[in-house]
Formats: sequence, structure tokens, C-alpha cells
Amino acid sequence: MKLTFLLTAVTLLSTISLATPVPVKAENPAQVRQLLETGECFGCDLRGANLKGAHLIGADLRNANLTGANLKDANLEGADLTGANLQSANLTEAFLNSASLNKANLTNANLNNANLYSAEVEDGVLVGTNLLKRY
Repeated sequence: MKLTFLLTAVTLLSTISLATPVPVKAENPAQVRQLLETGECFGCDLRGANLKGAHLIGADLRNANLTGANLKDANLEGADLTGANLQSANLTEAFLNSASLNKANLTNANLNNANLYSAEVEDGVLVGTNLLKRY
């Protein structure tokens, strides 16, 4: 009886895990291109986007969804990230001088060695954010 129950439980759990959707890269390629070409991407879907080392000086990223985005070494000097969702984003060594992160969601974001000189983070969510060795 115990063996039957165990086999049923394993079969059921295996079926559930196979039916669970696997996360995929969700960024909108046209919006990534728009951001890189114009610096304007208000409310864009950039989830999981690879923007490593991108030059985004003064970019308009208000209300953009950058969940899980890779912004390592990106230059976001003076960028407007007001209301942006940067949950679990990698901002390691990003240059965020004078950037606006007001009302941004930085939950579990990695800002290790990021330069935040004169950046604004009023009413931002910083739960679990890594701020080690910031400048």
C-alpha cells in the first residue's frame, strides 16, 4: 500500500512538473532595438533583455519592465527609471550617476559595485537588493 501511494505521488509530481511552463526570454526585440537606437522606451517590455555594457545615457525607461534584465556595466547616467520594474535585474558595476530610480522596484536586484552618485531612489522597493561596494 505504501509503495503504491509513493509511486502514485511520484507520477503525479512528475506530471505536474512537466506541465509547469518553463520561463523563456520574454523581451520584445523591437523595443530593445528602439531603446538602443533612440534611448526612448517608456513602458517597454524588456524582461530578461541582455543590455550588458549598453550606453543608455539619459534614456527614458519610465515604467519599463526590466525584470531579470542584464544591465551589467551599462551606462545609465541621467537615465529616468521612475516606476521601472528592475526586480532581479543585474546592475553589477552599472553607472547610474544622477539616474532617477524613484518608485522603482529593485527587489532582489544586484547593484554590486554600481555607481549611484547623485542617484534618486525615493519610494523605491529595495527588499533583498545587493548594494555591496557601491560608489
